[in-house]
Amino acid sequence: MTVARAIRKAFLAVEQAEGAGARVRRSIGTPQLRNFSPFLMLDHFTIKPGAGFPDHPHRGQETITYLLEGAVDHEDFAGNAGTIEAGDLQFMTAGKGIMHAEMPRQNPDGSANIGMQLWVDLPEKLKKCEPRYRDLRAKEIPQVDVDEGKVHIKVISGQSHGIDSVKDLAYTPVWILDVEIKPGGKVVQNLPEGWNAFAYTLSGSTAFGVGKDQTTVGQYHNVVFEQKGDEVVAEVEEGAKENGHFILVAGLPLDQKVVQYGPFVLNTQEEVYQALMDYQTHSNGFERAKGWQSEIGKSMVH
Repeated sequence: MTVARAIRKAFLAVEQAEGAGARVRRSIGTPQLRNFSPFLMLDHFTIKPGAGFPDHPHRGQETITYLLEGAVDHEDFAGNAGTIEAGDLQFMTAGKGIMHAEMPRQNPDGSANIGMQLWVDLPEKLKKCEPRYRDLRAKEIPQVDVDEGKVHIKVISGQSHGIDSVKDLAYTPVWILDVEIKPGGKVVQNLPEGWNAFAYTLSGSTAFGVGKDQTTVGQYHNVVFEQKGDEVVAEVEEGAKENGHFILVAGLPLDQKVVQYGPFVLNTQEEVYQALMDYQTHSNGFERAKGWQSEIGKSMVH
């Protein structure tokens, strides 16, 4: 007997300023949604030319960046550098410490670079791991069509309708599915039991849930599901003017305390003080931050 997950709440992600001139719609990590382990933050970002996220540190978490439009360059103090383009993802494990910059491509037509960035907590025993990156290119992502082609799913991480994702992208187990439903289409997606899950709506209106619990949700909302149940049901009504497009994410909750100070995510107040100290004294993982400046960060107009 499968049980469809009910919706705990759905709320609009309100746009705010972040970084240097960037705009983000933050949903996780706001008063609306905290303590939703393993997720720490979800930003739907829009970065126009001349804006970005210049040199900044991280410790204790993973960031997953999914680019929807444009391109974003990244560069860190270990000499790693690269670019993700529309449809690509980057999984970055900060571990014991990283300092990097994320800067948008200056599109000749002045158009914005748009994407999603999700912060995922690391289990306590991995907080001090070495930093690492994995890029996942759009062409590497397995895809599957269901409901006679009315539903298209990109299996970024996890499983959907018998299709498995590329393995070992993040340390904390997370499923990420990009789902697009044409008018009249419906999908039933299994999720691991006991995992926390949400859907973030990018466009159109999608109805989530079944029977009296069914709720239709518009653009830019975070739909938070109850932990109970093993599947999520979503459909778009026959007469809809546009497709429903959303990102469905689920993750294994971590049984640990979260003490966060900006980009440092640890388990105790002492560890946060230590992180600040290590960053300021260039030690315990931040040695290479001393005197480092990214090339791409220099493009910022001061």
